[in-house]
Amino acid sequence: MKVEIVNKSHHPLPSYATPLSAGMDIRANLAEAVTLNPLERKLIPTGLYISLPEGYEAQMRPRSGMALKHGISVLNTPGTVDADYRGELCVILINLSSQPYTVNDGDRICQMIVTAHSRVTWEAVETLDLTERGAGGFGHSGYR
Repeated sequence: MKVEIVNKSHHPLPSYATPLSAGMDIRANLAEAVTLNPLERKLIPTGLYISLPEGYEAQMRPRSGMALKHGISVLNTPGTVDADYRGELCVILINLSSQPYTVNDGDRICQMIVTAHSRVTWEAVETLDLTERGAGGFGHSGYR
């Protein structure tokens, strides 16, 4: 699938790291480094603008290495980019660690996955069909 992209950063276009990668690394586009103090969140620009086809979305997700090694995550995971959005792609990073973390220009800050989505039409009913699970919610199947 081809997707139109405007790259106002001085970094390469997002790309897949391996032939079977689902996500593309997205880089920070910063005039100067940004430090995230513990529990602080900031909006990080990327310099990228995209035009997705109807029926598709882009999801911005954390990078597992940043989460494990540094406690850095995408706050609204996954961040959704709708097909009709034409503004700059920006990422809300949060520092969940106890140490400051500095984001530098060009750092890979998240991964983006482009995927199809469905739209629903609601059908109002009085009752739902019965299932074995029923209304069992969080933890209903036990710990192990």
